[in-house]
Amino acid sequence: MNTRDVLIAIPILLFSMLIVCATHPMPQAGYKVVQKTTLGGDGGWDYLLVDPQTQRVFISRSTHVMVVDANSGKILGDIPDTAGVHGIALVPELNKGFTSNGRDNSVSVFDLKTLAVSKKIPVGKNPDAILYDPAAKLIFTANGGSHDLTAVDPRTETVKGTIPLDGRPEAGVSDEKGHVYFNLEDKSMVAEVDAKKLTVEAKWPLHPGEEPTGIAMDRKNRRLFSGCANKLMVVLDADNGHVITTLPIGSGVDGTEFDPSSKLAFSANGEGTLTVVREDAADKFSVVENVPTQRGARTLSLDPKTHRIYLSTAEFGPTPAPTAERPRPRPPMIPGTFTLLVVSREKAG
Repeated sequence: MNTRDVLIAIPILLFSMLIVCATHPMPQAGYKVVQKTTLGGDGGWDYLLVDPQTQRVFISRSTHVMVVDANSGKILGDIPDTAGVHGIALVPELNKGFTSNGRDNSVSVFDLKTLAVSKKIPVGKNPDAILYDPAAKLIFTANGGSHDLTAVDPRTETVKGTIPLDGRPEAGVSDEKGHVYFNLEDKSMVAEVDAKKLTVEAKWPLHPGEEPTGIAMDRKNRRLFSGCANKLMVVLDADNGHVITTLPIGSGVDGTEFDPSSKLAFSANGEGTLTVVREDAADKFSVVENVPTQRGARTLSLDPKTHRIYLSTAEFGPTPAPTAERPRPRPPMIPGTFTLLVVSREKAG
């Protein structure tokens, strides 16, 4: 190539780069913990859920559910008698909320305004994750002990059916068009369920992902994101179960979310990081950053309006020595240190 060709090629190359940047804007990194509120109180924790309409965060605490103002961190109320509570689901049009109570195999029904519990509904063994599917208008509980799902009609507060899975269900997500998807932790698979027929439509392997927990969905592009214990996020096609790609995440994942406006997926890792994955195109994904959070912050909830991410954790004492009964003991939580973290691109308050 002679000098004249080089002089011609340079502006063409620069123009092409500008076109690419203009048509594929890249969200900036820079997420960080902008707010940290010590809530204290007794009990461990599992899932938490932010309500974008009322700006309240519902946080499971073993035997009760704390209700916290999402902006100030002030405790607004408490839902009692939820033995072994794992998750929370909301049905605003009915002014009802539901909790999955793992130790007494039930779902509690509570009033969204007063937080008063009105009923307990028996479901499968050890209900863990819980979600509401607006297309079928049903609540689903993922029952780890009985390896099935229970479908509950939130209007009549009765069980509509049970769906056997032949695997231990973990977190689930709805496509809001009549299908729900649940990770099967012990099978390293995803189960696709027809939410109206209450039938399993397919089971898809997550290989090379193992022991999936959190799951999220890009409903527009029909992509599922499963967070796996072997430090991988597996991206699946929600229509045929094809594994599109895998991405590295931190260790100890339990929660996964997707923000449709920014096209970012998030993995909450118990090691104390939040992995941020960008959807560059329907079949192209990349890790943007690993945000330092706090050890134990393994579950999360995303507010699609404010784009803030809420995580809960605490401080811990030394890990006990393994025993035959507890080969993988967890470190004890230091009393009074339970904390709500807020992650955002905003400036710290």
